[in-house]
Amino acid sequence: MSDDRITSYAEAVLSVAAAEANGGEVEDEMFRFARAVEGSDDLRMTLSEPTIPAARRQQIVEDLLGPQATRATVGLVSMVVAAGRSADLGRIADKVVELSASRRAKAVAEVRSVIDLSPDQQTRLATALKSATGKDVEIKVVIDETLMGGLLVQIDDEVIDGTVRTRLKQLREAF
Repeated sequence: MSDDRITSYAEAVLSVAAAEANGGEVEDEMFRFARAVEGSDDLRMTLSEPTIPAARRQQIVEDLLGPQATRATVGLVSMVVAAGRSADLGRIADKVVELSASRRAKAVAEVRSVIDLSPDQQTRLATALKSATGKDVEIKVVIDETLMGGLLVQIDDEVIDGTVRTRLKQLREAF
């Protein structure tokens, strides 16, 4: 899908989220769901499969998101899936986050962690990242159990790798 279409979908999502008065929540839920879809080959293929009727793909989204997300998020993700754009869901979610952060004059830090970070941990991390980068930072947490522990942070093109996996690799190489 062209960048213009990705941007159009993202702007539509932000417009609906603003009208629902829960933009930050919709943005976060959509981001997390897109990362979950990217992390599951079966789910990604199922939601992208053109032979599965759109209504069935939407039902899958509603079953997965329904109890955990706002109605607006469920409706917006269902719309993207029904339009046959589930393969672009990650790019759309990234653009939503990017546009939203840009409107608030912040950079987005994608933080991969084995566990979800508490609001206090996110605030402390945002403060530390601001000191390190000089940018106001908005944290988006992605749960990644392959890390073993620690954090992997990406802000724009900059990556800060403080994961246990990387530390162990460095120790192996040192020996």
